[in-house]
Formats: sequence, structure tokens, C-alpha cells
Amino acid sequence: MKIASWNVNSLNVRLPHLEQWLKEFAPDVVGLQETKLEDHRFPDAVLAGLGYRSVFAGQKTYNGVAILARERDIDQVQIGIPGFEDEQKRVIAATVGDIRIVNLYVVNGQDVGTEKYDYKLRWLDAVHGWLSEELKSHPRLVVLGDFNIAPDDRDVHDPAQWNDEHILTSTAERNALKRLYALGLHDAFRLRTDEGGIFSWWDYRQAGFRRNLGLRIDLNLVSDALRERIADAGIDREPRTWDRPSDHAPAWVQLAGSD
Repeated sequence: MKIASWNVNSLNVRLPHLEQWLKEFAPDVVGLQETKLEDHRFPDAVLAGLGYRSVFAGQKTYNGVAILARERDIDQVQIGIPGFEDEQKRVIAATVGDIRIVNLYVVNGQDVGTEKYDYKLRWLDAVHGWLSEELKSHPRLVVLGDFNIAPDDRDVHDPAQWNDEHILTSTAERNALKRLYALGLHDAFRLRTDEGGIFSWWDYRQAGFRRNLGLRIDLNLVSDALRERIADAGIDREPRTWDRPSDHAPAWVQLAGSD
């Protein structure tokens, strides 16, 4: 089973890219973030024509998440973090085959010390509590998405710039991510390589992609029960080279021995 995460940064704009990528890359499961579409506008019929079932939770202009599955049923759908009141559509979970998929569009946080930063940390704490329970009933778990956190200095183009005072790399954010790891979740990419300088997001400004001024903030975390099933993992840079691209590239993991 090939599982991928992609922040498309407006599905309305990037639908042709998604269609092309689904045909070429042929993932079995995809988590999308920042669809920026109300549910009645989600292109489920178009995706069904490509062989993908869809579940989604969206809103106008901002946020929005979806899970796509190729030739597989999608069951036990959960929208939002249980017990955490939030109008923003940032979370969707579902069971596909023998795998529980949790798709997160983590809060950006604006700047360290702001109200939005505090909201991000509270949001991540709520995710931690939920996932600790989710693992009890779904030990075969993949938590994927745009985490808006670069795990360590290998995942940023300039550690001097992206430091403790900067959003996405502050100690509190990284510690919140480490708490998720401590539940028994593993960064699939890092289980395959220690190499730095491989990114999933590049700013549109300052020729960020051409100069490789990026961050790795799009992650696939796999549970203990799936760790030995990881066959490969990586980031597909190709869609970032296309005309009018998302600022993110898909991050993926290949699991062996799945149904």
C-alpha cells in the first residue's frame, strides 16, 4: 500500500495537478490538506472517475482535508478531534483496509508568543490525547499531513534562521511533535534516511524552490505495528515543478504486506 500526504493549497486550482499525479504516481491512499472547498464543491465524481473513493471535510477559502482511497472502501470516518471544539476543518480520520489513517492539517501558529501560537500548542496537545486513545483501538495507524513543524535541523535549509524564535522550528513545537513520537509513532522518512536538505515545502518568494530554500514539514508517522512494514518513503518533488504548483510536494510511504 502506497500512502501519501499532499497539501494542495487549493484543490480548485490544483485539481488538474492532482489528476495528473494520481495517474502517474498511483498511490493507494492520499491525505489532502488545504483543499479550501466547501463540501458541496468537492470533486468526488471526478476522483471517482479515476478510481478513488473520497471522504472530506471542508470550508470556504481556508483549511479543508480529505482522504482518497483507490479501489478500497473507506470506513469509520471521524471529522475533527473528539472533545476539542474547533470550527476549523483540519482533521479527518478513516479506516482503509487494515490501516487507520489520520490526516492532519496542523495549525501554522503565526508567530511565537501569539494567540495563534498558543492555539497551535493546545491543538497539538488535544491531538496527542486523541491519538493515545486511537492507538488502543487501531494499532495499525498512519498519521500523515502538513504538520507545520520541521522535526530537526536536517529538515530546514538554514538552521541559523529557523531557530527557537521562529515559527515551525521553536522548541515547544518540536517538543509537541516528540510527544507524538513517544506514543509509538515513527517518522517513516527518517527510518529510511538520515540525509538532510530534502524538503517538502518551499516558499513561492525569493525563488525558494529553485534555490532549494525549503523545509520538511509534511510527514508520514507510522505506528509500532507498522514500522517493520515500511518498504520505502520519500518526497515527490515533481509536482512542485509544474505550472502554478502548490508550495508543497507530496510526501509518501510504501507499506509491504498490506491487504
